[in-house]
Amino acid sequence: MRSQNLIRLSGAVALCALSLGAAHAATGGEPAAVVQVDVAPCLAAAAADDMDKAGSACASVIDNEKTAKADLVKALIARGAFYARHDQVDRAIADDSRALQLDPTLADLFNARGELWLKKGDKPKAVQDFGAALKIDPNHEKAKANHKAMARELERIGAQMAVAGKPSFNCRSAARAVEKAICANRELADLDREIFASNARVIREARNPAEAKALQREQDEFIARRNAGFGRPGYDLKKAMQERLQRINGVDQY
Repeated sequence: MRSQNLIRLSGAVALCALSLGAAHAATGGEPAAVVQVDVAPCLAAAAADDMDKAGSACASVIDNEKTAKADLVKALIARGAFYARHDQVDRAIADDSRALQLDPTLADLFNARGELWLKKGDKPKAVQDFGAALKIDPNHEKAKANHKAMARELERIGAQMAVAGKPSFNCRSAARAVEKAICANRELADLDREIFASNARVIREARNPAEAKALQREQDEFIARRNAGFGRPGYDLKKAMQERLQRINGVDQY
């Protein structure tokens, strides 16, 4: 039995040798050269913002198993930036994430992905990426600015949460029906506080005392209309407060 197995094994080895010999003969006796994947068309198309070529040119590099690691990272970064410019945020994050898995030393890319997380509204992940960029390069100017801005924003959010549901005035001393209604409604209380804060800001930023006085008079008139209108048929307190906030901040900022 053992001798039969050896005979079969010897035959298989001989067949393999013959096959290799044939392959070498077909190529002049030299082993086949490894084809180098060219990343240049991907980088050029992405840099030129060529919608027709960037996707396919980069995919041919990224999806090719023979692509060298360094070229794969370059292609992923290029396509990710291309997607980001065209507001395809999820695709851009996916490419940046894959590139960072291959090379986690890229401070610029951590910062870029942080900005993409910010576009999606994911502030914790944005802060994490800005921090990662700074850990790699403590002098990264964009990451420092982004991280500082996010720290301030998170501090502001924390402060807002601390006073959430509380209006600009003391509810214990609320005497008017409209004030009691605002105290009893979390959304109205938040609106009242935002109106008060926004009005204080525009007065502080006024160009001169006369302008500041006019702005405060406008706020006083709103309060008077609010107090007089509340409880009357057709009066919408929430709508009136939203319109006042919009008036102070401007349509684009509300």
